[in-house]
Amino acid sequence: MAEIIVPELGESISEGTITKWFVKEGDSVNQGDVLLELETDKVNIEISADNSGVVSRIAKQDGDVVLVGETIGSIGEAAGGAAAPAAPAAEAAPVAAPVAATPAPAAPAAPAASSASESAAVINASPAARKRAREQGIDLSQAQGQAPAPAVATPVKSAPLTQSEPANASKDVKPTERKRMSRRRVTIANRLVEAQRTAAMLTTFNEVDMTAILDLRKRRKQAFFEKNDVNLGFMSFFTKAVVGALKAFPLLNAEIDGEDIITKKFYDIGIAVSAKEGLVVPVVRDADRLSFAEIEKNIVELAGKARSNTLAISDLQGGSFTITNGGVFGSLLSTPILNAPQVGILGMHKIQIRPVAIDDVRMENRPMMYLALSYDHRIVDGSEAVRFLVTVKALLEDPEALLLEG
Repeated sequence: MAEIIVPELGESISEGTITKWFVKEGDSVNQGDVLLELETDKVNIEISADNSGVVSRIAKQDGDVVLVGETIGSIGEAAGGAAAPAAPAAEAAPVAAPVAATPAPAAPAAPAASSASESAAVINASPAARKRAREQGIDLSQAQGQAPAPAVATPVKSAPLTQSEPANASKDVKPTERKRMSRRRVTIANRLVEAQRTAAMLTTFNEVDMTAILDLRKRRKQAFFEKNDVNLGFMSFFTKAVVGALKAFPLLNAEIDGEDIITKKFYDIGIAVSAKEGLVVPVVRDADRLSFAEIEKNIVELAGKARSNTLAISDLQGGSFTITNGGVFGSLLSTPILNAPQVGILGMHKIQIRPVAIDDVRMENRPMMYLALSYDHRIVDGSEAVRFLVTVKALLEDPEALLLEG
């Protein structure tokens, strides 16, 4: 007999929720066959059979929360697993037959009717009649014919009111649907609330003129794709600009541990991606050492894995700073929430054509994007946050220099 045990799921993950068993009790399985899918707060994980045999027991069902190391089922040897369920069914057959063959007794029917009649006589009597009967020692159940006529008719008036109440009440009930939150959604909710509760979070705003980046992409996108087999997107420009600003303002690349500040000397940039089960933040490792093409390839790969639910734990761990792009959904302005324990997150938004003053006389329509930087004021001062965002803006508005230096 081999137990099915929840394996180690990765750093900081201690439990998960069973989303689906792919086998049932009595099924034959081979070593390596997928038994079930487990949802954690970061990724979904498939658990496979360590042994061949027959699934003899499933102890936890779909939707149950299980802990790392917990036994959730067992696999027995093939010879004994298949025949076991047949015995209880054979034993149950003789028990059911006599019950079905026994006729229901009809004799008590008459006394029951008589008893009901006697009770009705007492119930239909008016309160005054019952009081008078008690004073004179009369048993109303033995005087069925003495019940006054008006008393019998009284309940008829209240019957329609009683029947109509449920019908009226049902008209006021609005349709609803109750659905249990996924483990990932619960974790996202808890972390966002925790970030707002523990951090002194503020947001500063600026805007960037995207004219130069759009022109550069238009001129070089074909050659870039032919050389690198990937499109030149916006995220590589923003990732490189953020890395440059983080080097100038290292406290935005730090975290708080108790009363200590841990400043990170690496640049692992989280890129927020919207997936079916909620927002996930896979990490582009060592973004400062990657070319524009390598960053774009990393982002395309991670986004694809996020949407197909194939991200590994290692894809999500760590991260020193996060970029989120609400602009892909049409957001013009927002205040992103920190991805704890990080102390900074940059929000990108929709590119909107707006009139911009070029000088005291001239106005031009320019493709503008609002930028939002949320930061933890416990270690990042307002002036530092503002200058960080100004640096990001300056780097984005001179993308050729950024491309050459990057």
